Amino acid sequence: MDELTLLRNAHDEIEPPSDAAMAAAKAALIERIEAESVVGAGAPTAGRSAAGRPPREHPWRRRVGFAGLGTVAAGGVIVALVATNVLGFAGWRGGADAAAAAVLHEASVAAIANSDPVVGPGQYLRIDSSAVYGTTVGGSAGGASASFLTIVEEELYIPADRDDEWVWIRPLSSVYETFGPESEEAARLSMEAVTAGMGADYVERLRAPRGEFYGSPALHDPARLDSLPRDPHRLLNQIYTETAGAGQSPDGEALVWIADTLRTGAVPADLRAAMYEAAAMIPGVTVTEEQANLDGRVGIAIGRLEEADGARQDLIIDPATGQLIGERRVQTRDDGFGFPAGTTTSWTAVTTSVVDAAPEGGTPNGRHDDQGCVKGEQPGSFDCPNKR
Repeated sequence: MDELTLLRNAHDEIEPPSDAAMAAAKAALIERIEAESVVGAGAPTAGRSAAGRPPREHPWRRRVGFAGLGTVAAGGVIVALVATNVLGFAGWRGGADAAAAAVLHEASVAAIANSDPVVGPGQYLRIDSSAVYGTTVGGSAGGASASFLTIVEEELYIPADRDDEWVWIRPLSSVYETFGPESEEAARLSMEAVTAGMGADYVERLRAPRGEFYGSPALHDPARLDSLPRDPHRLLNQIYTETAGAGQSPDGEALVWIADTLRTGAVPADLRAAMYEAAAMIPGVTVTEEQANLDGRVGIAIGRLEEADGARQDLIIDPATGQLIGERRVQTRDDGFGFPAGTTTSWTAVTTSVVDAAPEGGTPNGRHDDQGCVKGEQPGSFDCPNKR
């Protein structure tokens, strides 16, 4: 059984270990490794000569196995420690470089010091997001593919009582950037297909209790966010568990998970602080740009390059306030699908504010109203062509 399987089966309801428990666990693990290594190396025993024992394992091999949590000799101890949340991936295989870790720690402290805006009774937390996504078309039957970027600007209104109805305003995407004649033509045809029959000014409005749009909980679901550990070690172990087997690597997917959750804009300060500290324990995380401009706002970019596909995931943070400015994904080499090296293939910029009202109209999930909404293709979804 590998470490990802162990983590997937671990439970999170156990209280985080004390410093004394951690120290004892580490000591027990090291003692078990040393004891098993000596026995496995053929230490002299009754009825067995020193001359007949197998070669002793090189010390560096034991250290490598210990760092990667893969030492067979200590397997029983590791199983027990992982199962009780004393041990996991978090922090045992290195972490972010010193500069990135310092920025993330500073942002974590600032997130706690600068409390979230207070949303009073009857008010809403308004989250404005500008999101750019990469689109690739063609490439089938040996044909060339073409890629372009689209942008969409959305508004999300979260009530003070998060069990009440949330409101989501979703206009259509528009072309943001193209890369040559083939890309321009692909973008034009794609936009024509999207707007056919509804017009370029189509806006979808959704209303749903607890933000369960389209009939299912989302990343910003309050119950989900409340259930996440605030201890950075336990949080990162849970992230590794939830993302096991996804993405190009466990570390890369862990940072993507953090970026996806933070960009919702609904993560409370204490959890945001824990996520920054968790990111500091992910190997390969570095400062990628000290003055990163995202949609007119400047912060420090912290990211990780995935060597397998040349994509780099960045978080852009204002370390003075602990606020996430946004996140982005940068293609550091040609990907073969039309995105040149250096292209930011996706990004999301987020701003939050407190407002006294949410837009009227739209439809609650689960029923029709008189706003011209019709059932969408997905269960629990509605298309609402009313204009803003």
